Amino acid sequence: MVVGIIEVLVLILAIVVAFVLYKALKTATSLTINAVLGVLVLMAAKLLLGLEIAITWVAVLVCAIGGIFGALVIVVLNYLKIAFV
Repeated sequence: MVVGIIEVLVLILAIVVAFVLYKALKTATSLTINAVLGVLVLMAAKLLLGLEIAITWVAVLVCAIGGIFGALVIVVLNYLKIAFV
């Protein structure tokens, strides 16, 4: 059985695509987990501290990138009436 150049190139392409998909899904999973945890912190701050935090797509994006730390920054900015009011 002779393996042609096309088969080798398809195998290499499949390996590259699998690697790229793995990295993308790993990143998407961590962003999703960060966003969920951050929004939970924002909801807890609304409930426990009585803050009127606007949960918009910007707040969710900050939580997705910053995680719980990003949510705490949003809480502090809201408490100081600077943003997310």
